[in-house]
Amino acid sequence: MGLIGADTFKWEDRDKRSNIMYRMPRNIRFNDNIVVREDEVAVFFRDGKALAYFDRPDRYALTSLNAPIVGKVVKFLSGVQQQAEVVYLQKRVLDAKFGSKQPYQFRDKEFGMVNLRVFGEFRYKVAGPENFVNQFVGTLNYATSAEVEERIKEQMVILVYDSLGDMKNEGMGVADIASNLTNIEQVILARCKDHFDLYGLTVDKLSGLYISLPEEVQKAVDTKSSMQILNANYVQYQAGQAMREAAQNPSGGTAGAGVGVGAGIGMGWTMMDSMRPPQQPVPQGTAPQAVSLVPCSKCSEMNQPSSRFCSSCGAKMAVDLAKCSKCDAEVPASSKFCSECGGRVASTKKCASCGEEVPNSVKFCPECGKET
Repeated sequence: MGLIGADTFKWEDRDKRSNIMYRMPRNIRFNDNIVVREDEVAVFFRDGKALAYFDRPDRYALTSLNAPIVGKVVKFLSGVQQQAEVVYLQKRVLDAKFGSKQPYQFRDKEFGMVNLRVFGEFRYKVAGPENFVNQFVGTLNYATSAEVEERIKEQMVILVYDSLGDMKNEGMGVADIASNLTNIEQVILARCKDHFDLYGLTVDKLSGLYISLPEEVQKAVDTKSSMQILNANYVQYQAGQAMREAAQNPSGGTAGAGVGVGAGIGMGWTMMDSMRPPQQPVPQGTAPQAVSLVPCSKCSEMNQPSSRFCSSCGAKMAVDLAKCSKCDAEVPASSKFCSECGGRVASTKKCASCGEEVPNSVKFCPECGKET
């Protein structure tokens, strides 16, 4: 029991098992009692630094009777105005999750500047009570466990970023991150000791490390991986993907649904062949005549001179038309025979305004200037 007028201090936080620290709401005085349990450390704190700590379970009365135990703490508490604080620390190992609030800008040789976000879990505990209290309570003046834990998580994110930067300087790119997560974890753990010793902490486990890429970069990385597996360049890969999508299009019939890449490519070539105009057989002994193709005015695709619509974009071909003198069907002006009735196509036409005979290729009459 304590003396008359003395108070007894103990960790009374309801969330004790999940908190790393509990700071007593008021200072302690001479003759007060301190209760320390098996999973706790009581640190005496005054004037910005830790004085001493008790890490063995017991009740400690701060009087001259236990001066050999309390030591210099009693000297500070022996006067009327000499008061100090008690900060309880958790001995148990704690698990925590961390995640970056701001993206880490990773300069990659292939993809340029890429924003990365990191997430993961780690396990830690207080190894140096005096260092811990001096850093968080003394230097930063934190009063709650939530403030301390948030600071620890921020330091873990910084350590991950530093490790990624060093591995990038050694040649690791964005496309290599997924296959090197285990190595990254080991590099981070190796650096935790030097980084967290200052805070009186020990980090002995890091797991579930996840480094997320922007969606467009992730798609590019996936594409690069597929190209390496297929041993194809970008143009070949894109052509294969387009043909596969065409084969899996429901409008292409049930035969194309659910087929693999190989079947999709084969069907894509079949579709392209079916869109080509049929070629007439060439008699033996006859040399094939060169056909002068006409470019489409919209997409520049080369088409047959007789084509009225582009075979690539469907735009109307800009060709001069003439009417057949026999069936009045519109045919190219360069045609000698009508494709509808087989009749001979006149090389001239009459102006609708003045009746003058003009060539079929002429759009305006040279006599009256009216459109033919």
